[in-house]
Amino acid sequence: MLAADEAKRAVGFAAVDRYVRDGTCIGLGTGTTARWAIERVGERVAAGERIVAVATSFPSEVLCRERAIPLVAFGDREIDVAIDGADEVAADWALTKGGGGALFREKAVALAARSFVVIVTPEKLVAKLGAFATPVEVVPFSLVAVATAIAAANPAARIDRRGGATPFVTDNGNAILDCAFGTIDDPVALDAALRQIHGVVATGLFAPRLTSAVLVGDADGARELSPQLP
Repeated sequence: MLAADEAKRAVGFAAVDRYVRDGTCIGLGTGTTARWAIERVGERVAAGERIVAVATSFPSEVLCRERAIPLVAFGDREIDVAIDGADEVAADWALTKGGGGALFREKAVALAARSFVVIVTPEKLVAKLGAFATPVEVVPFSLVAVATAIAAANPAARIDRRGGATPFVTDNGNAILDCAFGTIDDPVALDAALRQIHGVVATGLFAPRLTSAVLVGDADGARELSPQLP
């Protein structure tokens, strides 16, 4: 196993073992780090624990079924804890998510969960968001109009349709615009402004208040961060 995968495994396993109990309903995220949380939940279900899951994407549903993790529909059970990765974690715990295209469902689950645990490796930690382009999920009919509106409000931004000639389609049947804004001083305000544009479904900007804990995996295992408040 590569060192990067070992770090992802360490933090995914640590999050499940620290925050998931027998009888828990857990939100399970999407991506290469969240995959290890799914693996650990599968091991604990196989050992007899009564854990059920809400998956944030079709690929995560497939992984859960392969590992015999019982699934429930979003809204059918209260979610005790959600565990997911992130593309960027700022010092104040604002997040950029959606590199895998599941941002709408990931945010829905994070908002609904009693606690939201973010699992990352050290390269995802930043002082401020913006090095990773902000994913914006858009109704396809409105794609050109939304891109035009975002560009008008943010002239310095670079806006790309994910997939180009073969557009990426989310699990919700929508498109993704990857918007490179540069350093984002106020992610909450930018998220609100983007969502005011008719046709925007969700953005990959997560407010700091959503995050309950951040775990970072590396060669020595997993450590828990404290937020640096402005």
